[in-house]
Amino acid sequence: MPNPRSPITVILHPLSDFIDSNFAVSDSSVRYWYEGRCPQSGELLKLPRTSLAEAIACGLMRYLAENDCYSREGKMYGVLLVELPAGEQRVIKAFSGLMNGYSVVEGWIPPIPGRDEVALEEARTLAELDVIKQELITLKQLPERQEYETLSREFEQQLQAMSDRHRNCKHQRQEKRRLLCETLTEEALSIALEHLDAESRQHGIERRQLKRRRDEALQPLQQLIAAVDTRMRELKQQRKELSRQLQAQMHAVYSLMNFSGQSRSLQQLMPKGSMPTGTGDCCAPKLLHYAATHRLKPLAMAEFWWGPSSVNQDKVQGEFYEACVERCQPLMGFLLSGLKPNPPTPFPAREGGVRMSLSRGEVLPIVYEDEWLIAVDKPAGLLSVPGRYYETQDSVLSRLRHLLPDDIGLATVHRLDLETSGILLLARDRFTHRQLSGLFQERQIHKIYEAVLAGAVTTEQGVIELPLWGDPQNRPYQKVDWQRGKPSLTRFRVMAKKGNYTRVEFMPLTGRTHQLRVHAADLQGLGVNILGDRLYGCSAVGDRLHLHAREIRFQHPQLGETIHLYVKTPF
Repeated sequence: MPNPRSPITVILHPLSDFIDSNFAVSDSSVRYWYEGRCPQSGELLKLPRTSLAEAIACGLMRYLAENDCYSREGKMYGVLLVELPAGEQRVIKAFSGLMNGYSVVEGWIPPIPGRDEVALEEARTLAELDVIKQELITLKQLPERQEYETLSREFEQQLQAMSDRHRNCKHQRQEKRRLLCETLTEEALSIALEHLDAESRQHGIERRQLKRRRDEALQPLQQLIAAVDTRMRELKQQRKELSRQLQAQMHAVYSLMNFSGQSRSLQQLMPKGSMPTGTGDCCAPKLLHYAATHRLKPLAMAEFWWGPSSVNQDKVQGEFYEACVERCQPLMGFLLSGLKPNPPTPFPAREGGVRMSLSRGEVLPIVYEDEWLIAVDKPAGLLSVPGRYYETQDSVLSRLRHLLPDDIGLATVHRLDLETSGILLLARDRFTHRQLSGLFQERQIHKIYEAVLAGAVTTEQGVIELPLWGDPQNRPYQKVDWQRGKPSLTRFRVMAKKGNYTRVEFMPLTGRTHQLRVHAADLQGLGVNILGDRLYGCSAVGDRLHLHAREIRFQHPQLGETIHLYVKTPF
């Protein structure tokens, strides 16, 4: 009788569990680097997210889609391709936080050691948090809230109807006064006017009585709702404090190991006072810790979101994401210590462009350059300008500033989305920047984008004009909003159709955030997503966002001549 499989065998999955045995990766490019500096040497250590890692992750997505239990709650999932000491390749997978209330689930790597030490306290706190959650749900659904809204609406309608009636009566009284003054004299006029004044006073009494009835009906409900809201604030504060206490206990006992064999608690690794809730429960730390403790060499990793997105998040199911800034990124340098640094992977050169070498050994195609401005062919996956955090510092602007330290006034005149490729214009001094910015504002800079849409477009050409609004609670997502949106205008022309795909030219006349992506996806626009645009609901498989800034034309602010730049579309 065969021996049962060991726990590590259950967790180490063959690649065939995720991809077909005949699967071949035609694109070996690196889509993203997990990176951090070694605490001892300061050396930059990197682990790639490759096309193979993404293919493995897509296989896991298919498995999740076939099992309803994984769609009940939204969370991050991750896969790590590892090499065993004997050279075989295997895959380990992880989920963030808890899975349907459990931290240990068969086939998934276990949580970072330390959780067992606070298991009882965690169970007790989670039970208290659940009680608070249920009370909050009950209080939020207080029937008196709906009663208050209904009564308020009814009284408002009554007051409005009364005001309309009184206004008509007032106009009639004014007309009567005019006629009475023309036809009556002295005592008869005085008596008639007094009757009209009495009617006016009666209307005032009637209005005050209605407001009094309204206040008598609504004030008790207002007081009750105010007391309930106070209780809800107390419960939320209590919930916050309980979570903070539990996290502090967990962070004290959580212990991470790196590939040098060093072990540290989360409290030792995270800056004092900057330990957000959930640190240590994300996929990347769990995967790397497990690999380090079991002598597994990491080759590539990928993380993605699956399930519904909560109110305060903008996650998209099936979208790949980078290491989170608050919880994961500060741990990367320690977790990757002991790995040999990976050489940087250069971006491919474009046809007709100049290869500009930069600090990381990468190249950036220069389309045009003079003493006043620079135009580059930005590759997809590179930011236009640096972000707020360490892992978002790499950008077109930061690379050029590194190469051209004397150009202190170097600045982008406009921006392209992270996943959009194509021509990006930069000014080399402030005066030129103001001049080019003015040309953009006056719509004197003409741009042409090329895109592939994941569907058929029935109209060959036309204009899309829709107001766009970005919900501050759901950034960077934009939507059509006829009340709050800002005007946006795009001309389009169908270039070609092939199967279920349409190649389109876009000529934006305004420059709103995600303008072309929304104009393509929204039913009031073309109603067809740009291929690879998962943020706006594209379900078709695409290796990137198929949107490219192909041409730009403007009058040079210094030379006075027309500059017309063109770069080849890479898809």
